[in-house]
Amino acid sequence: MAAAVDISAPFTLDSGRFVPDSRRAWTRLAVAVLIGSLGSVGMWSVVVVLPVVQADFGVTRGTASLAFTMAMLGFGSGGVLTGKITDRYGIVAAIGLGIGILGAGYLGAGMSSSIWPFILMHFAIGLGSSATFGPLMAEASHWFDRYRGLAVALAASGNYIGGTIWPSLINLGMQSIGWRHTHFAIGAFAAVAMVLSLVALRLLMGAAVPRSHGAAASPRVDLRLSTNALTAILSLAGVACCVAMSMPQVHIVAYCGDLGYGVARGAEMLSLMLGFGIISRIGSGFLADRIGGIRTLLLGSIAQGVALLFYLFFDSLTSLYLISAMFGLFQGGIVPSYAIIVRETMPAPEGATRVGIVIFATVVGMSFGGWISGVIFDATGSYAAAFLNGVGWNALNVTIMTALLFRSRARLALA
Repeated sequence: MAAAVDISAPFTLDSGRFVPDSRRAWTRLAVAVLIGSLGSVGMWSVVVVLPVVQADFGVTRGTASLAFTMAMLGFGSGGVLTGKITDRYGIVAAIGLGIGILGAGYLGAGMSSSIWPFILMHFAIGLGSSATFGPLMAEASHWFDRYRGLAVALAASGNYIGGTIWPSLINLGMQSIGWRHTHFAIGAFAAVAMVLSLVALRLLMGAAVPRSHGAAASPRVDLRLSTNALTAILSLAGVACCVAMSMPQVHIVAYCGDLGYGVARGAEMLSLMLGFGIISRIGSGFLADRIGGIRTLLLGSIAQGVALLFYLFFDSLTSLYLISAMFGLFQGGIVPSYAIIVRETMPAPEGATRVGIVIFATVVGMSFGGWISGVIFDATGSYAAAFLNGVGWNALNVTIMTALLFRSRARLALA
């Protein structure tokens, strides 16, 4: 059987030709997940320190939330930049650059004398983290043929593994040494640990070489839409689902503080949410192999909307723990499903570019959602309207995906 990925030069240290799905491929994937877990700190640290930084600088919740917005914008634009670097120079160069930017961002954030330098430094933090998400998923897809979907889902799970571990550690750091020194410690530890992991990955990969998608399978789903039109539709859907997704992920810590449960409880809920998101993210890969990306995304979006509604009606400590776990279990597979849909509906040579565009749109949604939820809180004095805003955006995503599903079913019927 021909390999799905054409390797034109030696890819390992001890073999003239890399074998997809081999033991070495799984070892690389394990190291990649570790790197993704370490680098994901750039997405989650600001969520934990948000209420403390707001109080320290004496600013509104909406202004403080701009730090998350900048981190997401850096993460989205950095995904495009580091993706291009990966294509040209290899994943090691892309992650190496990301490590340097990430460490500098945390150093600058810890030294900030006012809220605005702190906000701007989070663009660098997000940009540095971006090299450990999209590019790693793309790279993992070259290492596997039979288990490619599972491999990509596992590579994406590093983001949530980090989200499960980092919030509690950051909260402990803030209580022990303050938020500034915690930022210094994060930057130093992440940089050292990621450099060591990157050296291990480089040894496992050997010489990096260009890869060809010429032998990849043709699209299996025809939606009778141009590639540009479908990219735009998926991007709108990505914005909508992630505005909804951002409300609990960005503000659950502050929400618990406002309810009197304390920041530590909120950090625990965030870790619980992202921990269950790992299960959802991996499970979505298995599910998509059976029912397709569109159905998988639609089911996840409907379930996410239900969980958001529960936040509107229940706010006891026990119920918030349960709803946070439920929310994580429902939403974790949504973003990877976009990559699966692109692969099912678009030509392989355009896949990486199209995935990058759609993922950038989801980051825009997370950025806007995190900011607008803070603004709504400032205007209303509670998070009820912010949760309702999330439900509305989620309904838009469900509408778009339902329309694509019916369009695909109609096409299959005609065929």
